[in-house]
Amino acid sequence: MCQGGPVNHDDRAWDDRVAAAWASFDSYGEQGAADFRAVIDALAAELPADSPPGLFERACAWDSTGHSDRAVPLYREALAGGLDGYRGRRAKIQLSSSLRNVGRPEEGVKLLTPELDGPSDELDDAVRATLALCLSSLGRDREGLALVLEALAAHLPRYQRSMANYARALTDPEN
Repeated sequence: MCQGGPVNHDDRAWDDRVAAAWASFDSYGEQGAADFRAVIDALAAELPADSPPGLFERACAWDSTGHSDRAVPLYREALAGGLDGYRGRRAKIQLSSSLRNVGRPEEGVKLLTPELDGPSDELDDAVRATLALCLSSLGRDREGLALVLEALAAHLPRYQRSMANYARALTDPEN
């Protein structure tokens, strides 16, 4: 789930190097996961040890290389350290996904549900998709489907109102 990259850190040069590292992620292949994490660790080491952007990037690297269990505490530490705004929202999405992957989807639901009412941005659909997966893992498929249909409706060239109504009806049949 994780997509690392720039996190609007104050140091643009650092952000650029992080973005370049993430742009090269696929070139590492499955065998190069440890090498990729070492690149991200070296970049994070340029910041103070408790720097939220550094912790976030390290979490992303663990997550993207198949280690959600190692990512969870780093995401939590980054958020507790003050990671907020856009990058904080990304951390919540990615933490929720990782929590689901390690068998704790209820924590993901608790973390992401408030994001449905937060300020809107291009991460809205990712919030809904990740929340839908967490809900599905809890056997709440109708709620998850409603979220996905709601997100999809906004992108349809036609039938937007109908799909939004169908989404609402999945969880509130009275209306």
